[in-house]
Amino acid sequence: MSRFSSPYLRLQKGSGPYTLYRKPIIYSSLSILVLFLLFRQTYHPRNVVLESHVVAPPPEIWDDRAAAVKRAFLHAYSGYEQYAAPHDELRPMSDSYINNFNGWGVTAVDSLDTMLLMKLDDEYARALAQVSNIRFDLPTQTTTVSYFETVIRYLGGFLSAYALSADHALLTLAEELAIKLDPVFNNYGGVFPVSGVNTQTGYTSGGEIASIAEMGTLQMEYLYLAKATGNKRWFDRANGVMQAFAKADLSQTGGMMPVKWNLTSLTPYDTHLSVAGEGDSAHEYLLKQYLLTAKTDQKSLEMYIRATTHILTNLLYVSSQRNMLYVTDTDTATFEHPGRPKHNLDHLACFLPGLLALGVHTLPLDDLQMDLKALGEGMGWATRGYTTLARQPSLREMHLWAATGLAETCYTLYADQPTGLGPEGVQFRFTGSPKWGPDANGTWADGGGRRWIDEVEAWRAAPSLWSGRALPPGVTEDAKPIVWTEEERRKGGVRRDYGVRMTSYLLRPETVESLYIMWRVTGETRWREMGWQIFEAIERETRTESGYASVASVEVVGGFKSDSMPSYFLAETLKYLYLLFVNDDPVPLDSWVFNTEAHPFPVFQWTQSEKDHFGIV
Repeated sequence: MSRFSSPYLRLQKGSGPYTLYRKPIIYSSLSILVLFLLFRQTYHPRNVVLESHVVAPPPEIWDDRAAAVKRAFLHAYSGYEQYAAPHDELRPMSDSYINNFNGWGVTAVDSLDTMLLMKLDDEYARALAQVSNIRFDLPTQTTTVSYFETVIRYLGGFLSAYALSADHALLTLAEELAIKLDPVFNNYGGVFPVSGVNTQTGYTSGGEIASIAEMGTLQMEYLYLAKATGNKRWFDRANGVMQAFAKADLSQTGGMMPVKWNLTSLTPYDTHLSVAGEGDSAHEYLLKQYLLTAKTDQKSLEMYIRATTHILTNLLYVSSQRNMLYVTDTDTATFEHPGRPKHNLDHLACFLPGLLALGVHTLPLDDLQMDLKALGEGMGWATRGYTTLARQPSLREMHLWAATGLAETCYTLYADQPTGLGPEGVQFRFTGSPKWGPDANGTWADGGGRRWIDEVEAWRAAPSLWSGRALPPGVTEDAKPIVWTEEERRKGGVRRDYGVRMTSYLLRPETVESLYIMWRVTGETRWREMGWQIFEAIERETRTESGYASVASVEVVGGFKSDSMPSYFLAETLKYLYLLFVNDDPVPLDSWVFNTEAHPFPVFQWTQSEKDHFGIV
């Protein structure tokens, strides 16, 4: 189906769909000519602009689309079984395999819960037989595996499949793996883990300085493991990390955790702030730990509110042309001055709108029983952001607006490309001077750009200047896709708000993850339609005879494919697309929480005996 062929979409132009009326022949001809020229100028056959309100198709359409995703999964997994099992990942161009994640069969483990959710009983039985033979061996005594990747993919995969199937053999594998990983806590004081470990000898690797994603993405897995096994060791591992985060001085970064930390002193090493690579999942787990434990961990909730307050007031910007809302990195912040904005947006950061929407759905944001202004005390320059956000009429509304605008931008990055696939990273153009720091007169330059919180404040103060907009800039702009010509691609065009920094599409899940959560939270059909456009592009541009392959450039239709099918494509991308389309809700957001590899864990409560055993106050 082409991107224009769905009968349930309307092409936005003015107040409604185009209609041709019967007129005298000269007017008909002129109308057709004008429409043709408008079409050539504005639209591209692989890009659909979705209105804020789309006519809902009948339920059977979505069941059919969910079935299409299931077929895609079967195609990918059968290729893995035929050419790669029991190794890690399929090479979908050469029909071979690669052992890039420990050599234990990561694709099979990562896919277990997807099979259970899709009710693929035969595939699950074969995968279970395969993973039951894993012994966590490594080729040499000094070979180390990534602790972070092993926890989110293997440990998370075992635990989620156990939660969905109640098969205790999977829980046994999970705890056996956790025991073999435990030497990562033997260095630098034993609170934060190091980055690598040999699961046979206990040999470890990794320096004293590490990223929060590497050493702060274990709480969900270890807390659920503690609940399932009753083993206090796993609770202590997760709790130690969270206590260290909670006690750290974050006054230079507005209460948000910076990327790099010292494992010995348990303190921030830099002031680089990011919700993309090296930082993403640590921020994600602040909210998700709170939800997983039935909303009892108040410290993780407070840290989530601090982090999102800083994000909303300092990391969100609005582009200069289409008012696209984007989240960027900052660095070199001090107590007196904010960090320098980089005006970049990476695909990895596109999980954020889904996280914000999850918070909107699960938290009483307008009745938190905490003083937002008080949370900002002692934060130096960042105190202003807490005060500004506190005076907004509704915190829930601000979070939902931010989630909506960011999700729209992440989708537009797909719709702008001739392939319909989103690039790995972009660099936004911005207004103002890029200078950051004091000028000759001592005036501080802020690095340019339109900070979203300032735009919201200006919109509230003088709505008449914004043409009566019902929503602030950056939210539901219905931005028209802009597909560059080949000449613009080669020479660099100026019609778009950004330039593509990294052209590859690595079969990543973050955007469709956010579309799934936006759909479940808002009930707006447009998020499902966006997901369908992305799935069609995946089918069109990445499918091979044995699986699906990453694409070298989203700017070239039918271009070069990389010989790679990451396990997260089956664990996350296809799972989220399936859940976006299926009419049932097998893992409700109120009852299940996804880890950062899309492995769902059930929400649980500590019993009194568990509280006594683990020392939970």
